[in-house]
Amino acid sequence: MNKKFVSALGFVLLGLILLTVFSCHPQKKITREPIKDKRADSLFGLLKKNEFKFNYLSIKFSADVSFNKNNNSFNGNVRIKKDSAIWISITPALGLEAARILITIDTVKMINRLASTYFIGDFKYINSLLKTDLDYDMLQSLLVGNDFSSYENDVFKASIDNKQYLLSTVGRGKLKKHLKNTEDSSRILMQDIWLDPETYKITRVHIKELQENKKLEAEYSDFATVNSLLFPNKIEFVVVNEKTRMEIKIENSKVSTTGPLEFPFNISSKYNRINY
Repeated sequence: MNKKFVSALGFVLLGLILLTVFSCHPQKKITREPIKDKRADSLFGLLKKNEFKFNYLSIKFSADVSFNKNNNSFNGNVRIKKDSAIWISITPALGLEAARILITIDTVKMINRLASTYFIGDFKYINSLLKTDLDYDMLQSLLVGNDFSSYENDVFKASIDNKQYLLSTVGRGKLKKHLKNTEDSSRILMQDIWLDPETYKITRVHIKELQENKKLEAEYSDFATVNSLLFPNKIEFVVVNEKTRMEIKIENSKVSTTGPLEFPFNISSKYNRINY
């Protein structure tokens, strides 16, 4: 597979890991009074209450990606069945589908129509390509702007930072019921979450894994109402490791929670399987 094309797909995947959805009529909130101190457990309860709840989700998006000063732009569609599957179709400027991706709990599949090839593997491929350490739960949670459901919530401390609530931790581990291997059991996250003091939606996230020189930063803005819940119209994020810096800006043009959805992924017999 063409290395530039593989890298481009990687950019889109990471953009989609941090993609959030929106509709029309942005709502801007103004804090008129100083915010009051709240306990971390109280803030987590409000965060969970205002999370995006769905069974099915479909999105149209556009993305601008800068990777070590190289710029790329993409369009595409995303479909999600909660806790089950994430389906992605990528279309360059010409409007013809260039790639299709299907991500499930344990499997990653990709069709490259430009090269007539396909790939079947697991999250190790995504993490190797993007220099990250993701699993399905993290990907889905970041995609819809929610907190990670499979990690401990009782290790955070609450404070106020720049007129927003800040939840911080230096030792967030994965819940035992979600552990699948020894790598998960040893994973410890350093994480900061900023919350809007009126909506309790996540506006910023900083994530760093202990013993790893990797960092992910995301900012969500231009919130709008979709099915009585708030979503950011835009997201900007930065991923940094020892050798690379990636900046991604994503805008959405349409979102729907109507379901059920189909997740077609048919591989032509003429396509060649590749391995990484």
